[in-house]
Amino acid sequence: MHERTSPAALHWLIVSALLLAPLTGTSARSPDEQRLHRALAALQPQRAGTVDAYVVVIALDSDAVFSREAREAGRVLASRFDAVGRTVVLANDEGANKANGRGSPQTLALALRRAAELMDRNEDVLVLYSTSHGAPDAGLVYKDEQRGSGFVSPGPLAEMLRSLGIRNRLILLQACFAGQFVPALKDARTIIVAAAASDRTSFGCQAGNDWTFFGDALINHAFRQPLPLDVQLRRAAALIAAAEEREKLDPSNPQVSMGSETAKWLARLEERKPSATSEPVGQTVLGLGK
Repeated sequence: MHERTSPAALHWLIVSALLLAPLTGTSARSPDEQRLHRALAALQPQRAGTVDAYVVVIALDSDAVFSREAREAGRVLASRFDAVGRTVVLANDEGANKANGRGSPQTLALALRRAAELMDRNEDVLVLYSTSHGAPDAGLVYKDEQRGSGFVSPGPLAEMLRSLGIRNRLILLQACFAGQFVPALKDARTIIVAAAASDRTSFGCQAGNDWTFFGDALINHAFRQPLPLDVQLRRAAALIAAAEEREKLDPSNPQVSMGSETAKWLARLEERKPSATSEPVGQTVLGLGK
């Protein structure tokens, strides 16, 4: 039985992982840790003169729906933002469908640190997708039955990104109450997309699902279409709203914050977006095709 870690204590766990965990040497590591460090070491360096995206996807909660969503989101986001070879997925495995490592605050810190080491922090872009449960006035829920539980809160996450010097950021947060992150994370060079307002729940997080509403709409449908990001975000919001209305659910009110200086790096990324539509995978939760 594990005690719940307080947000403050979890913050120090994150900082400790960020500052102290080495990326070299494997003798004292578990097989899971060795696999993650091999994946981090294999990430490709940035290309001078090219706006490269570094994609970090994490399922912080061990419920199977989040890991399924994260593993496929890694593939979709790597294609959407020309980030093959620059993508890390942190989630539980399921059969032959494997991630690069387990999702936890510590592995998130390591992945973000590695991306910051490789990227040109003035030119390149971090794309962060997190999927989990959320708690009001606390943040993203971290839960692993074997390893403990706690929260990743807005302030510590914002502080970590600032300390790493990652300036250009596309942050996609799938969780109930995810809008609570907007005030802490928003700035001129950041785009934030949150699945729900700070006082609203999101939907579809049952463990047996392949997708949440937000993940199905944004990742599994909108991001598979060769459209500009702003159009994709509007399409995803429309799909979510239609599903919520059909199911007579209180609207989740997804939130979008577009920083005033994001157009330049976004335009460079959009030049390399896929030119063809790809097919959704898994079982939709949005009622599409019914």
